[in-house]
Amino acid sequence: MDKQKTINKEFSIEGIGLHTGKKARLTFRPAESGSGISFIRVDLPGKPAIKANIDSVLTFSRSPRRTCVGSGAADVQTIEHLMAALAGSGIDNIIIEIDNCEVPGMDGSSLNFLELLQGAGIGEQEKERKVFALREPIFVEEDGSSIIALPGDDFRISYTLKYNHPTLSTEYLELRVDPEVFSQDIAKARTFCLESEASELQNQGLGQGANYENTLVVGKEGVIRNKLRYQDEFVRHKILDLMGDLYLIGSPIKARIIALKSGHSLNLKLARKIAQQREKYAQSGVGAGYHLKGEKELDTATIMKILPHREPFLFVDRIVSIEEGKRATGIKNVTINDYFFKGHFPGRPVMPGVLIIEAMAQVGGVMMLAPEENRGKLAFFMAANNVKFRKTVVPGDVLVLEVEAGKIKSKTGQVHARALVDGKVVAEADLMFALVEG
Repeated sequence: MDKQKTINKEFSIEGIGLHTGKKARLTFRPAESGSGISFIRVDLPGKPAIKANIDSVLTFSRSPRRTCVGSGAADVQTIEHLMAALAGSGIDNIIIEIDNCEVPGMDGSSLNFLELLQGAGIGEQEKERKVFALREPIFVEEDGSSIIALPGDDFRISYTLKYNHPTLSTEYLELRVDPEVFSQDIAKARTFCLESEASELQNQGLGQGANYENTLVVGKEGVIRNKLRYQDEFVRHKILDLMGDLYLIGSPIKARIIALKSGHSLNLKLARKIAQQREKYAQSGVGAGYHLKGEKELDTATIMKILPHREPFLFVDRIVSIEEGKRATGIKNVTINDYFFKGHFPGRPVMPGVLIIEAMAQVGGVMMLAPEENRGKLAFFMAANNVKFRKTVVPGDVLVLEVEAGKIKSKTGQVHARALVDGKVVAEADLMFALVEG
């Protein structure tokens, strides 16, 4: 497991905010393991601290076209490029003192922040780094823009940029993001705006610190008074912004992110939903506690190599632990999109009890068919005894399915199964199978 990281020594920088035009000095200091990322407004009475997390994000009516966090009357604006640099550097814990309301824009990218963080040295700490692996898909959209987040084994971003503009039309890029990719392919990409909107933005009080050096201004003939660092610098900067916004989740993630024309507002909607999913799984008890020594975790693709079931009759999303022939634990993410809710019941969706039993049986089938000697066989569900239903299961629940082997013979098997939601038993039964050649 990776360890949490912070910087080895403090350093300071100064610069002008892109939107407010105000000068600010930032001092970066090492922080304790588990403390996260915090801003401290040293210019305000009491030096209020502001956690850089999704719960601290301010509404866009207060701070449009940029990502801001706040606590009470104190705020810190335009943090996205700095947050991206912290994400790209793998820094989990840091204190950032600031003497004004906006993070300096520097050259309009994450490059200066990244170089200074690396120059300070990045050291490992005693606590392990918590990485959240997305467990179920998430979809967000607004005003013709959308983002889909899918479970994945690493962190990937696919972004499609689309403008109705002669020199800034459509760009697409997909990257598997790690520190090296961030440093080489993302960090140097600068913020941009259209020439046609620049004056209006400044009339609205935005872009007061922007100029042709720290902002790519795009006219009908191309970039004005500047040159691109990448041929597709615009889409790379959108990926940079998305990285910075998602780091407000409070931990790195494993997921495939597919974004179409998204901006800060939609990025942060996605971040909130990912944080909510992480919290739901933490409350359900599915996590490190199930990953015992010698056990395995099986994804859907592997489950389908063992079971013959397919959509819409596969009711196990993941096996989170398995001890072949002895016990197994699986999960079923119950969503409103599950087909059976269309008729059970309209207006008050409840998962049918018979399908809860089927889900438990499928986990039992995986447990019995996983051993090498049973590969290729079929487990036919023969009987259910001592069935008890204790609580309804509804959309949004995470069904934890636990099975433990009873008598297992060459041609038959018995298991005791339980289904839990939020740690409470919702159903249980003794199930019997017949093992036959496939």
